[in-house]
Amino acid sequence: MRKKSCLLSFIAASIAGVFALPALADSAIHSIDTGYTVTNVRTATYQGGEYIIANTFEGTLLAYDFNGKKLWENKLSGFMNHDVWCDDITGDGGDECFAANADGHIYALNSKGKLLWSRKFNDAPMLSVTVIKSGDTPYVVAGGFDTNIYYLNADGERVKTIPSQSYSVEKSWGMNGKKYPQVKSHVANFLRPVQLENNENILVMHGAINQNNATGSLYLFKPLADTPYKIIPSEVSVVGSLTTFDADGDGDGIREIMLGNSGTEKSAQAAIVSIETGDSKLISMNKIAKKNGFGYRVVQPQILDEKDGKTLAFLYGSRFILQPMESKKQKTITLESRYSFNDIWVDETSKKFILASVQSGGSAIHIIDPANPKWRKEYETISPPGKLASILANTAKVRAQLDAYTPPNPANRIVYFVSETRKGVEDIIKNISENYASPVFFANTFSAHAEDWDRSGMQNEKYRKRRDKRKIYDATQAEILARFKSELGDEIGINSWGGHGNDPFMFSLDTAKKLIDLVDGKRLNLIYPELEDPSDNFSFVMDNLIYPLASYGQGKNFTIHLRTKHGFWFSDIYSHYWTRVMSGEFADVFVPSMEETTDKSMDLSLAARIGIWASGAVNDWGNRSARDNPSYFRLRQHSHQMVPNHFLRQQIYAIASGATHQNNFPVDQEYMSLLWELVAKGVLYVPKREELVSLNPVYLGMMPPNKYVQNEAGNVKWITFFDAQAEAENPLVFSHLNGTWPGAPVTQWDFSNYAANVKERRYSFIPPYPNGMVMLAPLQYGNEDLPRGKLVDHLHPMYKNILKEYPTDGQHYYAPDLSEKYAANTYYTQVKSDIESLREHLPLTVTGNVGWVVAQMEEKKLRLTLVDGGYLNPNTQVAHVKFRASMPTKMTDVLSGEVMDISENGEIDIQIPTGSFRFIDIDLEKPLSAK
Repeated sequence: MRKKSCLLSFIAASIAGVFALPALADSAIHSIDTGYTVTNVRTATYQGGEYIIANTFEGTLLAYDFNGKKLWENKLSGFMNHDVWCDDITGDGGDECFAANADGHIYALNSKGKLLWSRKFNDAPMLSVTVIKSGDTPYVVAGGFDTNIYYLNADGERVKTIPSQSYSVEKSWGMNGKKYPQVKSHVANFLRPVQLENNENILVMHGAINQNNATGSLYLFKPLADTPYKIIPSEVSVVGSLTTFDADGDGDGIREIMLGNSGTEKSAQAAIVSIETGDSKLISMNKIAKKNGFGYRVVQPQILDEKDGKTLAFLYGSRFILQPMESKKQKTITLESRYSFNDIWVDETSKKFILASVQSGGSAIHIIDPANPKWRKEYETISPPGKLASILANTAKVRAQLDAYTPPNPANRIVYFVSETRKGVEDIIKNISENYASPVFFANTFSAHAEDWDRSGMQNEKYRKRRDKRKIYDATQAEILARFKSELGDEIGINSWGGHGNDPFMFSLDTAKKLIDLVDGKRLNLIYPELEDPSDNFSFVMDNLIYPLASYGQGKNFTIHLRTKHGFWFSDIYSHYWTRVMSGEFADVFVPSMEETTDKSMDLSLAARIGIWASGAVNDWGNRSARDNPSYFRLRQHSHQMVPNHFLRQQIYAIASGATHQNNFPVDQEYMSLLWELVAKGVLYVPKREELVSLNPVYLGMMPPNKYVQNEAGNVKWITFFDAQAEAENPLVFSHLNGTWPGAPVTQWDFSNYAANVKERRYSFIPPYPNGMVMLAPLQYGNEDLPRGKLVDHLHPMYKNILKEYPTDGQHYYAPDLSEKYAANTYYTQVKSDIESLREHLPLTVTGNVGWVVAQMEEKKLRLTLVDGGYLNPNTQVAHVKFRASMPTKMTDVLSGEVMDISENGEIDIQIPTGSFRFIDIDLEKPLSAK
């Protein structure tokens, strides 16, 4: 059973948040619920007073005074702002606000929130913006993914363009046979003004070329200068924050720059850089802060004016790391909150600091007075009001309903949780395992020790020499077998890495075969992450490891998780290395899974994995939730959500879509145990592919990958690929996939836009697909005799005569017989039209910001699963359900028992609570049938 104390504290925290009262007069922290997920905070001046600017997940800018009164709101373009800056450029005494938007615009708002002007130079997203003065003349300075910086005057007119190619010292390098940037250039990761002690102004820029593996440099410019007067190499890897400050606090000028990195706890570091000398003092967070679990975070340094003096503070996820600046005798202190925050900003006038929303979907901003000594204790016990409180309360409500629910024992497919951590939830897993057939939990083993075996006979030099830096190659075969046997114990199966793209041969083929023999009737799952290699070397891996292992493991309860990244499932998988996988020869062995880190196209990977499963190439598909899932842009890895509500909803949507293999990383297992119980009791129905009836009859038939698209989909780490001419000359079916486009709008003709209703390249783990899931499936034309059989024979009988294939290589569409090809930016209208017309064959469709799936459970009964589609910006959603080829006699909420009223025209709006989900049983007048 669940721990009662956990549940009670869970509900208590929720109620406390829902009914949060204004802060007491002597409180150090005051929280303001904005109703939005706030990603950045700044302060601005107006009529002699200070107010707060909040930048939201959706790109809306909000203004509040320090008492919590909302002053104005401007939704701008509806796309995200990468950066916001406030300063007075009109001389009216009030600060204007500037936003660097992912749609390519710089937006300027006056102090009342009205649009002054906007400027766009090309389609590349803008990343950074600031204001600097040359003498008495202010300029807006902005940088984008086109690798330029721009000077604009107070009216928004362009004064100057400075291309980074004219002075950059950043240098790219080769990428495994893929295209990579050839010239020295960089993106303006940060732009900030600095006023030196002689009142001279300079511009500080951090230039970055790669979001994973390059430190970049600091470039110091005189105003309007074409080239920097000083370049300082950064010692911090992957710079995620930049702050300027006055070290001695005398107010006579800024002398230092503080950098914080973006990455895992192991790599966490900051640096204090002298503007005058260029010297850096590197600070390792890993050495001075207690550990609190794996996760990707940004080190955000600030100077706080506390009661006893100035403190160097580092906001790091859920922690504050405090180092007194004026007393070397005091030790470093770490404060631990229950939640992680998106941003921190210090108000220069009041010296108060502001925290943006909790990363787990919170909607409040938090004003903290560091001069009040209570702030430290209050921070550690903070309970944010607003959406986070609603999420917790809504989850607790589902818990209570599920506890009272008696399952009718429907026939449900088994769901395998191959890597769940059991610490603290042993009793829950034991209860499920003893009382329900599904889900099944594997033993999970992960060792730092890989096999030390003789590779001298390997004929491929590349893979003969490959080693993974995370592993120590000192284990014998006997030691590996003994470890697996011990950790398998009485469990039903065991999961482990088998290898990695860095080194697929962590086990020799002989050892891997012996592991299959070792499980002896139980189950073995080996995960192979990141096997993306478009070079001809990869044939060696397939022919000498993957295919022999698959052949040996057939029929032996053995599965291989292909946990790949980027565009693999709609591009690389269709290359010749993988033809035997796609043929269906090993349908019981291979499980398509996904590692979404740094990706921005989850709606495509979902449609692709579902399409491959539906085709018969594989008999199961998988899903993964990990703390780095939200890391769509590694220079801003705010990926330390402490309440895994986004994981919960992502998993519910995937399992409702037929995913049976879940490879999850732990965050809060008591919270996630709700997912296990929903599966156990059959509330979360797991359909067979022939039971899914929310697939649109139109699908894209995937051909061997177009090399241009394959490069675009695989090159997500380099951020200097923007080429306006190439963009214009190469309209793509799948656009804006490389590292140049974080948060950017997709094109009008992009599949994500017209099929999935996904408008940006950021997070689409729960895509809406308003006309039904449009699959990316293996091309059927010319492939009817493969072992996998025909797609139509694997689907519900209603699809018998209505499927329509549109062949594509990712760049062009092709005629059904491949005799002609068509441009993506014109032919998409034909595909879109057929998607919209053929949806009439579906029993129903759903519109709204929701993920939805419909499965036929019985002859005249459907199960509709609805999920709040706001992945990191959850909200109360309305699902508009329209019945089309069927008519219901009754609709019932499975958990609450609510019977819903359906309008005479067969439409109904269903509310999905914030961060939640609903399961609806639909009784039909008559069974669904083929047309």
